[in-house]
Amino acid sequence: MTAAIPNSAAETAASSAPAEQLRIAGLTGVDIELAIAGPGSRSYAFLIDWQLRVLIALGWLFAGLLLTGALGSGPRWHGQFMYTVVVPAVCIYVFYHPVLEVLMRGRTPGMRRAGLRLVTRSGGTPGTGALLIRNVFRLIDSAPAFYLIGLLCCFLTEQRVRIGDMAAGTLLVVDRPAPAGTLAGLDGALGHAGPTALAPEAAELVQELLERWSALQIERRGALARALLARLDRRESGQPPETWSDAQLHARLRELLSADHADERGANERG
Repeated sequence: MTAAIPNSAAETAASSAPAEQLRIAGLTGVDIELAIAGPGSRSYAFLIDWQLRVLIALGWLFAGLLLTGALGSGPRWHGQFMYTVVVPAVCIYVFYHPVLEVLMRGRTPGMRRAGLRLVTRSGGTPGTGALLIRNVFRLIDSAPAFYLIGLLCCFLTEQRVRIGDMAAGTLLVVDRPAPAGTLAGLDGALGHAGPTALAPEAAELVQELLERWSALQIERRGALARALLARLDRRESGQPPETWSDAQLHARLRELLSADHADERGANERG
């Protein structure tokens, strides 16, 4: 199955995804559809994270209580207990989500277990600012209790977002491996290729780009060719692909594909 490369950005924009799908244009021109997480999967991820942060906070608190019993008590120790045990336990509970979402780039252990991740409206990884904004609005989403406002928003909004997601421009989507027809999927496939041969996914993309070369706008095909060569071209060259002309890019892609076919024929003859 070949990866489709639209003739222009307008062709990509003309197609619309279903209400609970996020459709984004990959760097190679391949449309990527990400399934948006519904209220059920969001709740499942949240419950896992809630249990974890409660257990970690209580574990810290109980360890402090045991330490208090071992070291004795008194007014001075009571003040130290408040600042060294109670306050950190509260911080663990309150800052669990924002800290882990930033450190894990839009995921938490609960999201990982549920197979979800946070993305921007364009499908990218949210920045620190967006993740912090999302968590500030958690105070509103959690009101009046049990995340009632946030849950209602997830049921009523088209893309199943809560108020924090609306403010931060984020979406919670089902996490799947990158499709083979995208540069992200291509990066993962490169490790399976030999020192000179192209991975099957890479050869497929190069072949399709060459077949559609004349139909693509010159800026579009140049950007696609440079993106592919940056990942596939192992040859030492005096000039980077960014400086190559349209004809040079086309010729180098043909060389890569021809070399790959020659490697395949040689392998078949040896076999």
